[in-house]
Amino acid sequence: MAIAVLASLAAGACFAMAGLLQQWAAGARPDDEALRLRLLRGLARDPLWLGGIALAVVAYGFQSLALAFGPLSLVQPLIVAELVFAVPLSARLHRMRLGPREWAGTAAVAAGLAAALGTARPHGGRPAAASLPQWLLILGATVAVVCAALAVARRLSGPWRASATALAAGTVMGTQSVLLAATVDRLRHGPGAALAAWQTYALVLASLGGLLLIQTAFQQGPLAASMTVVDATEPVVAVSVGTLVFGESVTTGWPLSAVTVTGLVLVGAGIVGLDSSPVVAALHERKGRERGRGGRGEDR
Repeated sequence: MAIAVLASLAAGACFAMAGLLQQWAAGARPDDEALRLRLLRGLARDPLWLGGIALAVVAYGFQSLALAFGPLSLVQPLIVAELVFAVPLSARLHRMRLGPREWAGTAAVAAGLAAALGTARPHGGRPAAASLPQWLLILGATVAVVCAALAVARRLSGPWRASATALAAGTVMGTQSVLLAATVDRLRHGPGAALAAWQTYALVLASLGGLLLIQTAFQQGPLAASMTVVDATEPVVAVSVGTLVFGESVTTGWPLSAVTVTGLVLVGAGIVGLDSSPVVAALHERKGRERGRGGRGEDR
């Protein structure tokens, strides 16, 4: 169990640094590259961004190690600690200090996610149980949420715009997790079964789309406005599909359900607090000024 805890915290720290480097690189890209593949092509030539991707790979290694020694209900809440590392580090590198409001918002999102995931403890379920109409409903709902979030993002500015794009990104990444579960389930019957399934190819498209949306969110605003929303949305989507379609079970009953709901409320309050924070707004404004001078982005 000690190995699981330490590996989970190491994964969270690596994910935090990975997000920081990716946002640093994406924040320097021109605005007209948003939601375009040339954004990824440009980032692929940036050593900082590639370093962030490499750190993400290391983080997944630590996460796999943690899962080998501990249950998902322990590992996933601890990995959420990436927010506790990423947001303060982003402000520190930018030579700005977080006030009580920013610390409270960061702590609320991290603690709320940990409480919700730790008490819900989804388990069981069979991805193969999902029918084609159910899959079409999942994909249709994902497309609808993404289109709505991006439409709202076009009408917003500053950190709120980044958060709206991050909502679209988190939705896609949550669906990607669902497709990954279905692909892994088919791999148990051999590589041929996985290659013959449409979910495997949908997984590739979702991964690419999610990556583009996340980098666009990083480009549009501070890390505190994007990473928090992605981290909150992805597990909510995955757990919702798992319970409603795959037949997974979640722990219910008093007081666990009350803690789960309280955790989700904390997450929402923390995100709103961070997005409306004057410090986060100042981070966004400084990013715009540095980009106008040809700087390296928000966190340089």
